[in-house]
Amino acid sequence: MARGALFQPEWSVWPWRRNCNACPLSLMTETNRQEQASLRFARGSPAYWRASAALFLAAFSVFAAVYAVQPLLPIFAAEFAIDAAASSVALSVTTGTLAISLVLMGWLGNRFDRKALMLTTMVLTAVLTLAVPLSPDWATLVGARALMGIAVCGVPAIAMVYLAEEMSNDALGLGMGLFVGGSALGGMSGRLMIGYLAGAVGWRGALTALGALIVLNALLFWLLLPAPRTPRGRTLSLRELGDNFRTLFADKALPLLFACSFLMMGGFVAIYNYVGFRLLAPPYGLAQSQIALVFIVYLVGTLGSAWMGGLASRLGRRKVFLPLIVIMLIGLGTTLATPLWLIVLGMAIMTFAFFGAHAVASAWVARRSQQARAQGSAIYLLAYYAGSSVIGTIGGYGWSHWGWPGVVAFTAASFGIALLLAIRLASLPPLQLSAD
Repeated sequence: MARGALFQPEWSVWPWRRNCNACPLSLMTETNRQEQASLRFARGSPAYWRASAALFLAAFSVFAAVYAVQPLLPIFAAEFAIDAAASSVALSVTTGTLAISLVLMGWLGNRFDRKALMLTTMVLTAVLTLAVPLSPDWATLVGARALMGIAVCGVPAIAMVYLAEEMSNDALGLGMGLFVGGSALGGMSGRLMIGYLAGAVGWRGALTALGALIVLNALLFWLLLPAPRTPRGRTLSLRELGDNFRTLFADKALPLLFACSFLMMGGFVAIYNYVGFRLLAPPYGLAQSQIALVFIVYLVGTLGSAWMGGLASRLGRRKVFLPLIVIMLIGLGTTLATPLWLIVLGMAIMTFAFFGAHAVASAWVARRSQQARAQGSAIYLLAYYAGSSVIGTIGGYGWSHWGWPGVVAFTAASFGIALLLAIRLASLPPLQLSAD
């Protein structure tokens, strides 16, 4: 289970690829299988470390680019004379196009060379990151950010497949962990770096610096990543994908988990979108570089994901998932306090519980989906980013009309509905063939 990250190891098998018993490897002779296995990177080998380092840089780059604008939302609102909800579109439009593009890119990804596709993704991400500070108006900025969501999808859609097919079984776990760690660190570092630099050189200079860093990372990626050795798998037909998706929505529990993903992520992003507006205003009046430090509490989410994932394995997902949503609500309520330290504490509690609940829910989806595991994980993550785009923006209307209590009210409604769904999930019997 990924620790505190937005992308989970279940992505190692995608809905556009057949299960192992139907892939070309299952038709090979034992000799051919051994020959295929011998081509994979052994743990500790130079090729293994080169691939791991390259994919870490790729994950770091794309997620730093996606989330870099979150601490800039108050600056956008002031500079472009828009309200808080409108400023959040700079982030939500990217996660929205990312959510849609992931499925399309993954489905078409087998038709192209994987290294070339990921390198193209990084180059386009760098170009669009550099284009954003050149935007003369808000519409141009939003357009560039929308294109970025399409551009960045190549790395998460292809990297996990590359790892699963190019690394030996004993090397895969650490390789996946480094990639997921790069995505989490990139998301957090992008926020911190841009938030800090924006106070020193302005938001345009900060994003230009990030774009230059991504260009450097793309060059290192090209030099480091070994060319794929495993032949590309067969792409599923649209009819096959449709049949698998219909099977998932016929299940009683999975649609509820997809809805929880949408609601939890949406509320979580809303809080982080608008906390900067609150801390810039009296009585706090913090500088942009100081507000950026709030994102350090993301590290608490790493602990939540790891600890709760293990606890759910021992106690059962039903017994852990529902209490975590209650804890999210407690942390959310704590942010209504006036002292700054209580606001940060509340966000830390909410972040810990959110990442824990996300880890439990994503693993629950993968287990409950059984043979359609890859499809289930893909829909879960589609809902995840859709929630970020929709609810993350709606929360801004709460800030515009009622201030921080309005944001908390919108988020509490989102978490509250997720809690009701979790209660319903707890009443459903587990599948006979799945210890969910």
